[in-house]
Amino acid sequence: MKRSTTILVVVLVVLAGMTFLVLQRQGETSGTGKTGELLVNFDSAAVDKLTVQTRQGAVELQKEAGIWMLTSPVRYPADESLVAQALGKGRQIALKGIVSSNPQKQQLFEVDSSGTLVRVFEKGAERAAFRVGKPGPSFTETYVRKEGTQDVYLAEGMFGYYFARQAKEWRDRTIFKTDQAAVRSVTLQFGDTTVALSLRDSVWRVDTAKAADAAVRTFLGSVTNLQADGFIDDQPSALPPLVCTISLAGVDLRFFVVNNSDKYYVLSSASPRLFEIPGWRATQLLKRKKDFLQ
Repeated sequence: MKRSTTILVVVLVVLAGMTFLVLQRQGETSGTGKTGELLVNFDSAAVDKLTVQTRQGAVELQKEAGIWMLTSPVRYPADESLVAQALGKGRQIALKGIVSSNPQKQQLFEVDSSGTLVRVFEKGAERAAFRVGKPGPSFTETYVRKEGTQDVYLAEGMFGYYFARQAKEWRDRTIFKTDQAAVRSVTLQFGDTTVALSLRDSVWRVDTAKAADAAVRTFLGSVTNLQADGFIDDQPSALPPLVCTISLAGVDLRFFVVNNSDKYYVLSSASPRLFEIPGWRATQLLKRKKDFLQ
C-alpha cells in the first residue's frame, strides 16, 4: 500500500474515533429510546396554515376557501402537491432514537437556528412546531428536534427535501395544463407562417400531410403540461421579440425570446402572469412543419 494511502486511512480512522467520542459525551446517547414514536402529531387534513423558516428566509402558506396559497413573501397560488407531501411527511416523522440532549450540540446536527423551523396551524392555533436538521450518517435519515425541547432525534427519511424550499419552489409552476387525449387541433404561428395540427379519423395531420404520430405525441405531452422554470413578478414595460404563438383548447400561449440568454418568456391568454422557461424546453415546443412530418 502506498504511503499516501496509508496516511489517508489513518486520518479517516482518527476522525471517525473523534466523532464517536464527541457524540458520546455527557448529555448524549446513541440511538436509544423513542424508537417508532412520532416526533409530532397533527391531522394534515385539518391544517390551514404552514410556516417554514430556512436560512434563505421565511415562507407562509395558508388555505383559503380550500385552496393553498403562498401568502409570504409573495402572494401566489401554491403547489398543492408539494404542500400535501410536506404535511403528509411532517405527521409521519418516525423516531429511530435520541442522539443528544445537550443544547450545545444542536448546532452539530443543524437543529438550532440554522435548521429549518416548521410550524403547523389548525384554525389559527399552532398545532406543532419542529426543526429539520441535516441528513444522518446513511443519508436516508434526518436529525430532528421538537421545538421547545432539547432532545435531538434521528428520524427515518429525508425530511429536508420536503421542507427546506425557497419561496419560488412552493409556487404553482403550471403555465398551462389540459387533458392531452382531448386535444384535437393545435396551431403554431411563427410570424406569417402557420403550422396546423389536426386529428382526423384517428390520424394526426400537419396541414394536409400525415404527421409522424410519435412526434405529435411528444409535442402534445410537453405543451399540455407546461411548467415554468421561473416567475417574472415585475413585468417589463416592453416584452422581447415574439417568436411563436401556440393555440389549443381555447388558450393562446405566446413565446418571447429573451435577448442574450437561453431563456424564453411565456404569456398565456388565460393568465396575466409572465413566466420563464429555459431554452431547451422551448425547443420541445416551437416546432416547424418538417418536425412533424413522417
